[in-house]
Formats: sequence, C-alpha cells, structure tokens
Amino acid sequence: MSRLDRSVLTGAAVIALSLTASGCVVVHGEREVLPGATRAEAAEALAEFTAAYNKADKAYDGSLDADHTTGALADIDAARLKAGRSNNPDGNPSYSPLKLTDVTYTIPKKAGWPRWFLADARGNKGGDVRWLLVFTRDGLDETWQVAYLTLVAPDDVPEFKTDKDGWAEAVSTNSAQLAVSPAKLSKSYTDYLQDGGDGFAPGAHTSAWRAQRDTQASRPGLATQYIDKPLTDGDYAPLALRTEDGGALVFFTTRHYEKQTAARGASVPTPNKDVLALTDGEIKQALTMEFVSNEVAFDPAGDSAEDEVSILGRVQGLTSAKGE
Repeated sequence: MSRLDRSVLTGAAVIALSLTASGCVVVHGEREVLPGATRAEAAEALAEFTAAYNKADKAYDGSLDADHTTGALADIDAARLKAGRSNNPDGNPSYSPLKLTDVTYTIPKKAGWPRWFLADARGNKGGDVRWLLVFTRDGLDETWQVAYLTLVAPDDVPEFKTDKDGWAEAVSTNSAQLAVSPAKLSKSYTDYLQDGGDGFAPGAHTSAWRAQRDTQASRPGLATQYIDKPLTDGDYAPLALRTEDGGALVFFTTRHYEKQTAARGASVPTPNKDVLALTDGEIKQALTMEFVSNEVAFDPAGDSAEDEVSILGRVQGLTSAKGE
C-alpha cells in the first residue's frame, strides 16, 4: 500500500462521536474551581457523540455530527465524510456502527472555560487499542464537542492524579514543571520532524516516521517534500492532565504538508479516489496534500530522569489537496 493510501486510511479510521450534555450546576463557573462535568453528564455526552457519529458515517453526511466535533477532529472528520459522500452519494456501503464500551471518565477540576474531560474507551474498531476522546465546551448552554480523538495501546494509558473525590487535575499549558510546556509541544514536535534532534523518545511517530520520510523523499522520477507546522490557537489549543508521577498526558495538534513533484517525463502516482475527491486543480507534475494530525503524548516532569517526551498515539487525516 502506498504512503498516500496509508495516510488517507489513517484519516478514515478517525471516528467522531456526538454529545449534547446538560450543563453542570454551577454558580459563577468562570471563577470557581469545579469539575468540568458530572460523571452522568460525561456518559450522556459520549452516548450522544457516538449516536451522531454513526448517523454521519452511515449517510456520509458531515452535517449530522458537525455540532459535536471541533478542532483537529472536526477537520479530519469533515474531510473524511466529504470524500465519502463524493464517491458514494447514497451513503457508506461498508457502514458498521461504532460501539464504545468499558469506559473510564477522567474529569479535571478547573476554573473558567473551556471545561473539558477525557473518555477512555474500548472500541469495536481499530484492534486492541484504547480510544481517548477529549470533550470540550465553552459554556453551560454549549454542546459538548470532541476536540481530540487518538488511539493508544492499553498499557500506554497512564494513571492520573486525582483528589479524594476522584477529580483529576488540569495542567496549565504554560507549566514549567514538565520537560516541555504543553503550549510549546506542538512547535517542539514539528521542529523535531523537520530537523531531528533530542527531546522525543524513539518510536513510530518520531524516529520511525522521520526514517520513513527520508526513504520516500527521493525516488526515481519523484521527489517528496515535507513541511510541518504547529497548531495551537483556539479550538486547537493543547489540553493536559496531571499523571500520578508528576508528569502530564498532553493532547495537541499539528498540520503537515506533503508535496510530490514528478521529474520531467514522469508523472505523480495516481492517488486513490478519496484523495481525488479532496483535490482542487489538475494533477500534472505535482500534488500537494494537507493533513491535520492530533497527537497524545506523555510529557514527563521536568526533574525526571527520563526527560524525553513520548508520542503515544497519532491520528492524521487528509483535509485538502491541490494538483499542479
């Protein structure tokens, strides 16, 4: 399978879910340090998200779950559904409903908005992995939306620090107590992908990905360029939870460009129909693809003997392409 097809299939594996939980009962929630949601509200949010995702996936209709996604997941899911609709106007011929079970909710206490929480579930798709979904909302009357969806190995989900009532601790994006502050993690990661260096543990999403790119950068008749950019503002802001050992589990977003340019007398390999559905312009000598990726990382405490950030999971999807 080509690199291009793998990228699209990775994006297609992303599953969105929908939620409209009732508001937490709070007074002056913008000032009080309170849980982001009750456990019952979190469960309702996950159920509503799942129902909306399944409707959208069955019909290949992005309007059916657009109110329940935001940030990186919204970009990836909307493009996936757009491509599916273009190629299958009558709906998803391979539809099977997503089911999430064995759910654990980690809900941090914090002041101000956005409020947010993490749902950690076992899905019936994707193999033996845990589905980590981060729900956010900006006010009591707002719909809960999933900003991050990543898939990780069960053993990679850390233990979280909680108080006597079981509420978790949100870590400030500007925390200086970690190897890399969450606010800087997106840029640190994209800098690493571009230039290499220290700071990230070897793995599928770090050293192995760079090695794969090096192999694919120059092939007979085809050159491939990679550009990586951080995404940190607004709905793409990182979110972090304190772990028991003093580190943090951080969710963050990046944007990636891949440009394939054919040599004179050669041509760009014909992309699959999902890529073509998202491509503007005619592919003659070049194809530039834009991807959005959401990552989850373990960011150790700054005084830890193991000070390298580990990328535990990454879900990436093609969002647009341009032929030249």
